[in-house]
Amino acid sequence: MNRLKLRWTSIAWSAAYLLLLLSLITSLRVIGMLFLIVPIVVLYSTLTLRQFIMHMIPVWLFALIFAGQAGLFLPLLGLFFMIPGIVMGRMYKKFTPALRIIFAGGLTALVELLVLLLIATAVFHFSLGQYVRDVIEIAITPLRAMADVNNDLSDVLTPEYIIGLSNYTLTLIPSGLIIASFTMAIITHAISRPLLESMGYSVPRLKPARDWRLPRSLIWYYLIAVFLEIIARANITGVLAAIVLNFMPLVHLAFTIQTIGFVFFWANHRKWGSFLPFVLSIVVVLIPPLRIIGILDLAFPLREYITRPKR
Repeated sequence: MNRLKLRWTSIAWSAAYLLLLLSLITSLRVIGMLFLIVPIVVLYSTLTLRQFIMHMIPVWLFALIFAGQAGLFLPLLGLFFMIPGIVMGRMYKKFTPALRIIFAGGLTALVELLVLLLIATAVFHFSLGQYVRDVIEIAITPLRAMADVNNDLSDVLTPEYIIGLSNYTLTLIPSGLIIASFTMAIITHAISRPLLESMGYSVPRLKPARDWRLPRSLIWYYLIAVFLEIIARANITGVLAAIVLNFMPLVHLAFTIQTIGFVFFWANHRKWGSFLPFVLSIVVVLIPPLRIIGILDLAFPLREYITRPKR
């Protein structure tokens, strides 16, 4: 890519980064957060460190001007999302395997989230528990209005139920942070890789979906977790219950990924093309019980059975 074209492309990506940053003070903040790392990765992967800094300074200045009541909120968020973007961009430059890039980006984002939560709690006296309760109160406000004409619903929405739901949600925060962090890293890689390749840069790819296979030892971890979950349901609280409650969503997600890998493997063996397994993968995500296919794929040699020559 010639210098002039690279220069204008970099300016365009800086503008996109600014727009995504400004979206954080609008109702589109969730979408903005999911894609905010992408411009950073593209810019850091295609520019020198000095050029990258020169592009970031105007973005932060404009964000500070347009922030209004948000003040330093936007530049600080920009710095927050810049760090995992730099980590991933640096690894792209070194042509590090894609899975390691995603893991490093997700882990960096997770550590940052934990640090921000610690700072907010220690310095600004932020209460995560109170915040969760406030969010739940806002969410159930429409249900309270319906409860006025539905006695069965009013019997459910008791103060004890609200407290229990708040505590349960608070317990699931760790797994929620993990899933959110790695989701951002996966989305960033999925978008950045083809963009960088279209710009003429060589970028590592993930293995084809048909080759996705998790360690078989995950089955034993799952069985242990199920056993502990049974124990935890017997009114056992504290650290054990929290570990089980947070581990199960993660292992279920892992089995869903394994199921998707099996779907693509089967489709490739049947020569179905790529559209049908893509649709089936969406079905797997929308119907969680289908993850049992991934469990069976790990526990038994299903793929070897499918590819075994028939006599």
